[in-house]
Amino acid sequence: MLVSVARIAVVALALLAGPRLAAAGDLADFNATVEKAAAHSRVAIGYLRTGNTDLASLELDRLRDAWRALNGRFAGKPPDAFDGNPLYGTAIVNISARLVAADMMLKSGRTEAASQSLTAIRGDLYDLRKASGIVVLADCVRDANAAADALMVYNDAALDWSKPQVRFGIANKASIYGYVLDRCDSIAGATVHNSPEFRRLVDGAKAGLDLIPGAITTRDTNLLHRILIELRSFDNLLAFRFG
Repeated sequence: MLVSVARIAVVALALLAGPRLAAAGDLADFNATVEKAAAHSRVAIGYLRTGNTDLASLELDRLRDAWRALNGRFAGKPPDAFDGNPLYGTAIVNISARLVAADMMLKSGRTEAASQSLTAIRGDLYDLRKASGIVVLADCVRDANAAADALMVYNDAALDWSKPQVRFGIANKASIYGYVLDRCDSIAGATVHNSPEFRRLVDGAKAGLDLIPGAITTRDTNLLHRILIELRSFDNLLAFRFG
């Protein structure tokens, strides 16, 4: 284990020390480059979940190439928006190490651990951008996932509708989830915002949320269960495609 950790650290430092092709102060360019890498990460995680390790390995290779290119451009000169952000250097090193760890885990057959390493990258980037007051669609989708998780607590066949806190809790969590979805809808770029896939997921989730007041009024546990199952499906697909 100690040897593995040492190897991860060495490779991470090597990535940082690679050629730096250009100074970069352009946040939009940085965000686009990160998104290119993140897209490969999402696909790799999807393949790992379905047990398709060959395709997961291919996507992981592409992800590592994309991250290596990002390091070459931005490791030594972060965008101006990250000036003074102490998490920047840490995130670069951590993500490089996580990619090495994911590759090692995948090659040793530990697919769940590989998926966890890739999923942790999402958190690293979220924390980095949040510390500088930067919000991108992927971060908003992450917030939407958290809001959905809070609502899913009420997917319980033993709900006691007689308790006001239960009815209020469902309505409150649904309202928060809807608010975050509206926010994601508003910050999505025009191409994504108008894409059929994004519209199907966001509009579908909103339509489901519109049914929740009726389930509360009629105290219909089965209806609420069906709504929440469908919402979870939309939520998972949003994370897979845009998170």
